[in-house]
Amino acid sequence: MYAVIRAGGKQYRVAPGDVIRVEKVGTGTNGHLEFPVLAVSGEEGQVGQQPDARVVGEVVGEGRGEKILVFHYKRKKQYKKLRGHRQDFTAVRIAEIAFGGQSFKAPELPKKEAKPKKVKAEAAEEREAKPKTRKAAGKKKSAPKKTAKKAGKKK
Repeated sequence: MYAVIRAGGKQYRVAPGDVIRVEKVGTGTNGHLEFPVLAVSGEEGQVGQQPDARVVGEVVGEGRGEKILVFHYKRKKQYKKLRGHRQDFTAVRIAEIAFGGQSFKAPELPKKEAKPKKVKAEAAEEREAKPKTRKAAGKKKSAPKKTAKKAGKKK
Protein backbone atom coordinates (compact mmCIF):
# COMPACT_ATOMS: atom_id res chain seq x y z
CA MET A 1 0.00 0.00 0.00
CA TYR A 2 1.50 3.28 -1.07
CA ALA A 3 0.63 6.62 -2.61
CA VAL A 4 2.42 9.25 -4.66
CA ILE A 5 1.94 12.75 -3.25
CA ARG A 6 3.06 16.26 -4.17
CA ALA A 7 4.64 18.54 -1.58
CA GLY A 8 6.81 21.60 -2.08
CA GLY A 9 7.10 21.13 -5.86
CA LYS A 10 8.38 17.57 -5.48
CA GLN A 11 6.77 14.14 -5.62
CA TYR A 12 7.16 11.51 -2.92
CA ARG A 13 6.22 7.82 -2.79
CA VAL A 14 4.88 7.22 0.73
CA ALA A 15 3.41 4.40 2.78
CA PRO A 16 1.71 4.57 6.20
CA GLY A 17 4.34 5.13 8.90
CA ASP A 18 6.97 6.70 6.60
CA VAL A 19 8.74 9.86 7.74
CA ILE A 20 9.60 12.27 4.92
CA ARG A 21 11.28 15.66 4.82
CA VAL A 22 9.28 18.20 2.84
CA GLU A 23 9.85 21.91 2.22
CA LYS A 24 9.10 24.03 5.27
CA VAL A 25 5.36 24.23 5.95
CA GLY A 26 3.67 27.20 7.62
CA THR A 27 2.83 27.14 11.31
CA GLY A 28 -0.99 27.30 10.92
CA THR A 29 -1.32 23.56 10.19
CA ASN A 30 -2.14 22.50 13.76
CA GLY A 31 0.26 19.55 13.50
CA HIS A 32 -1.69 17.74 10.73
CA LEU A 33 -1.21 18.04 6.96
CA GLU A 34 -3.22 16.77 4.03
CA PHE A 35 -1.37 16.25 0.75
CA PRO A 36 -2.67 16.24 -2.85
CA VAL A 37 -2.58 12.67 -4.17
CA LEU A 38 -1.29 11.97 -7.69
CA ALA A 39 -1.59 8.17 -7.66
CA VAL A 40 -2.43 5.43 -5.21
CA SER A 41 -1.83 1.68 -5.06
CA GLY A 42 -3.68 -0.83 -2.91
CA GLU A 43 -1.75 -3.88 -4.12
CA GLU A 44 1.58 -4.56 -5.78
CA GLY A 45 1.51 -3.81 -9.49
CA GLN A 46 -1.76 -1.83 -9.43
CA VAL A 47 -1.35 1.93 -9.59
CA GLY A 48 -4.13 4.33 -10.46
CA GLN A 49 -5.73 7.67 -9.78
CA GLN A 50 -8.53 7.91 -7.26
CA PRO A 51 -10.50 11.17 -7.01
CA ASP A 52 -11.43 10.51 -3.37
CA ALA A 53 -7.91 9.52 -2.24
CA ARG A 54 -6.48 11.30 0.75
CA VAL A 55 -3.12 11.23 2.54
CA VAL A 56 -2.84 12.67 6.04
CA GLY A 57 0.44 13.33 7.84
CA GLU A 58 1.46 14.66 11.22
CA VAL A 59 4.36 17.01 11.83
CA VAL A 60 7.21 15.32 13.68
CA GLY A 61 9.76 18.12 13.69
CA GLU A 62 11.43 20.95 11.84
CA GLY A 63 15.04 21.69 11.05
CA ARG A 64 17.61 22.72 8.49
CA GLY A 65 19.37 20.47 6.01
CA GLU A 66 23.09 20.17 5.40
CA LYS A 67 25.01 23.09 3.98
CA ILE A 68 25.37 23.26 0.20
CA LEU A 69 28.18 25.38 -1.22
CA VAL A 70 27.30 27.50 -4.26
CA PHE A 71 30.43 28.56 -6.16
CA HIS A 72 30.37 30.97 -9.12
CA TYR A 73 33.55 31.31 -11.16
CA LYS A 74 34.54 32.97 -14.41
CA ARG A 75 37.98 32.14 -15.66
CA LYS A 76 40.43 34.83 -16.72
CA LYS A 77 38.20 37.54 -15.22
CA GLN A 78 39.27 37.38 -11.55
CA TYR A 79 35.68 36.58 -10.52
CA LYS A 80 34.91 34.13 -7.73
CA LYS A 81 31.90 34.04 -5.42
CA LEU A 82 31.26 31.43 -2.73
CA ARG A 83 27.96 31.24 -0.90
CA GLY A 84 26.46 28.66 1.43
CA HIS A 85 22.82 27.56 1.73
CA ARG A 86 20.87 25.45 4.21
CA GLN A 87 17.32 24.52 3.24
CA ASP A 88 14.60 24.52 5.89
CA PHE A 89 12.50 21.36 6.14
CA THR A 90 9.55 19.91 8.01
CA ALA A 91 9.65 16.22 8.97
CA VAL A 92 6.22 14.63 8.44
CA ARG A 93 5.08 11.14 9.45
CA ILE A 94 2.41 9.67 7.18
CA ALA A 95 -0.46 8.71 9.49
CA GLU A 96 -3.15 7.53 7.06
CA ILE A 97 -3.82 6.77 3.41
CA ALA A 98 -7.52 6.46 2.53
CA PHE A 99 -9.24 5.76 -0.80
CA GLY A 100 -12.27 3.89 -2.13
CA GLY A 101 -13.72 3.24 1.32
CA GLN A 102 -10.47 1.69 2.58
CA SER A 103 -8.24 3.26 5.20
CA PHE A 104 -4.65 2.24 5.91
CA LYS A 105 -3.30 3.69 9.16
CA ALA A 106 0.23 3.73 10.53
CA PRO A 107 0.87 1.86 13.78
CA GLU A 108 0.96 4.02 16.87
CA LEU A 109 4.39 5.00 18.13
CA PRO A 110 5.26 3.87 21.66
CA LYS A 111 5.40 6.87 23.94
CA LYS A 112 8.66 7.44 25.75
CA GLU A 113 8.41 7.60 29.50
CA ALA A 114 10.21 10.44 31.18
CA LYS A 115 12.91 9.45 33.64
CA PRO A 116 12.09 10.43 37.22
CA LYS A 117 14.10 13.41 38.36
CA LYS A 118 16.60 12.82 41.15
CA VAL A 119 16.21 14.75 44.35
CA LYS A 120 19.23 16.89 45.25
CA ALA A 121 19.97 14.82 48.35
CA GLU A 122 20.11 11.59 46.32
CA ALA A 123 22.39 13.19 43.75
CA ALA A 124 24.75 14.40 46.50
CA GLU A 125 24.89 10.90 48.01
CA GLU A 126 25.82 9.42 44.64
CA ARG A 127 28.64 11.92 44.22
CA GLU A 128 30.00 11.07 47.68
CA ALA A 129 29.81 7.34 47.00
CA LYS A 130 32.08 7.61 43.96
CA PRO A 131 35.80 7.20 44.62
CA LYS A 132 37.73 10.45 44.42
CA THR A 133 41.05 8.96 43.37
CA ARG A 134 42.03 9.96 39.91
CA LYS A 135 45.24 9.23 38.16
CA ALA A 136 46.92 11.98 36.28
CA ALA A 137 46.52 10.39 32.89
CA GLY A 138 48.57 11.67 30.03
CA LYS A 139 50.69 14.07 32.14
CA LYS A 140 54.13 12.54 32.04
CA LYS A 141 57.11 14.66 32.84
CA SER A 142 59.96 13.89 30.53
CA ALA A 143 63.52 15.03 30.90
CA PRO A 144 64.82 17.31 28.15
CA LYS A 145 66.86 15.46 25.59
CA LYS A 146 70.51 16.38 25.43
CA THR A 147 72.27 15.94 22.16
CA ALA A 148 75.98 16.25 21.86
CA LYS A 149 77.24 18.56 19.15
CA LYS A 150 80.03 17.38 16.94
CA ALA A 151 83.11 19.45 17.11
CA GLY A 152 83.79 21.08 13.78
CA LYS A 153 87.21 21.43 12.19
CA LYS A 154 88.89 24.76 12.74
CA LYS A 155 90.59 26.42 9.87
